[in-house]
Amino acid sequence: MRRDTMELYEPINILKQVGEDIWLVDGPIVQMSMYGVKLPFPTRMTIVKLSNDELWCHSPTELTPELKTQIDSLGPVRHLISPNKIHYTHINAWAKAYPDAIAWASPGVRERAAQQKIEVSFNADLDNDPPVHWKEDLDQLIFRGSRFMDEIVFFHRNSATLILTDLIENFELNKVGKRLGWLMKLVGITDPDGKTALDLRMTFWGRKEESRSCLKRILQWNPEKVILAHGRWYENNGATELRRAFRWLE
Repeated sequence: MRRDTMELYEPINILKQVGEDIWLVDGPIVQMSMYGVKLPFPTRMTIVKLSNDELWCHSPTELTPELKTQIDSLGPVRHLISPNKIHYTHINAWAKAYPDAIAWASPGVRERAAQQKIEVSFNADLDNDPPVHWKEDLDQLIFRGSRFMDEIVFFHRNSATLILTDLIENFELNKVGKRLGWLMKLVGITDPDGKTALDLRMTFWGRKEESRSCLKRILQWNPEKVILAHGRWYENNGATELRRAFRWLE
């Protein structure tokens, strides 16, 4: 393969159980705009089986026939989650495949989709508190402070797993070619010291106190695992990794 590309977290498009009633799916590469260029990013979604046996799907990746068969074996898909305004692209396809599911909108995602001319419809809005549909299984909050976007973060109690999207990125250099590696190191998103990308960090200037309050609440959940959408996720020592990754808020 060309070494200016990103390696996948294979096998892709299959369920990988990471705890009680929680799975992740590593998806294909997407092209993301960053610093005026298109960069390849690996994708990852998270699926939680709620206490009522319904499935909660966070940041859905590409829905292949094989993946759909695996998911259908777990239970009925009822919730499709856009955690921030740049993670929504596949929700429309999932909504068509699962017409009984509720598509949940993050702050600003409707406007972003309209700007990008991407067809997607949402049924309900996420806010700072979990709705009745999953409040027995998941905590959530809006991580505030950025002038660019708010991200909804979730905590699955049974598995002590925090679910993030873009607040931490953690790319492994052995999966990244030289052309990409130097840029990702420059913006601070390479393993073992992945954190919020520099361009996103800059949008928090002057508003970090609000973000520190959000981080404090997340740490009170005491997560053991932290699932990320991009790069290596943290299978243990979650609270320690969070303190390291968010030291820029100090």
